Amino acid sequence: MLSVSRRTVLGGMGGAAALACLPAGARAEGPLVWTFDSLDGIGGHAPQVEGAPRLVDSPLGRAVEFGGNGDALFIGQHPLAGAARFTFEALFRPDGGSFEQRWFHLESDEPGVEPGKGRTRMLFEVRVADGSWYLDAFMRGEGYSQVLMVPEKRFPLGRWYHVAQTYDGTTYRSYVDGALQAEAAVPFKPQGPGRASVGIRMNRVDPFKGAVRQAAFLAGEARAPGGFVLPYPQG
Repeated sequence: MLSVSRRTVLGGMGGAAALACLPAGARAEGPLVWTFDSLDGIGGHAPQVEGAPRLVDSPLGRAVEFGGNGDALFIGQHPLAGAARFTFEALFRPDGGSFEQRWFHLESDEPGVEPGKGRTRMLFEVRVADGSWYLDAFMRGEGYSQVLMVPEKRFPLGRWYHVAQTYDGTTYRSYVDGALQAEAAVPFKPQGPGRASVGIRMNRVDPFKGAVRQAAFLAGEARAPGGFVLPYPQG
């Protein structure tokens, strides 16, 4: 039997070829795009590099690969700070590894609190089991704590995927390649300035095995499939 999570669970196209991605540092009408094609600069920020993440070629373009053993990037910005509505997207490739992996972590700074142990954060996570994975999107802050995870909605490992989480003022939703995974009503409050970690949780646990190509952040708008910033990998 799977051990799904310590949190409450809701509910019961990848491929080799892909569309071209937006150029590094690109902005559409409002979105901020981070492209992981360098270990020296991402989204105009110099990341703190730990372990040995490496640059690899992919059908989507250059990406950063994490070995599932402590490889990580730490970036001194929470791109959705202050947003009452938001869209958070990423292009990534999960390759297996341990069951529980936290691979994109946004967190607000809290005075006197060690990074990774704060009460206000947003995460993309995966759960890996039986040669497949499923998405865990999570956000927590003052007056709310919500996971979006459906273990029955599984996908093959070793392919590229588009994932998204959105909040439209009342409802929190998660998607894989434009397909709704889960949704819940949440009394969300905007998060404060902070930082991000990629490839691992902020407090350096639950490392990710796989690769990340891009992330997009849209403050003030919850987009729906068909209006996402990043392209879907094509199977």
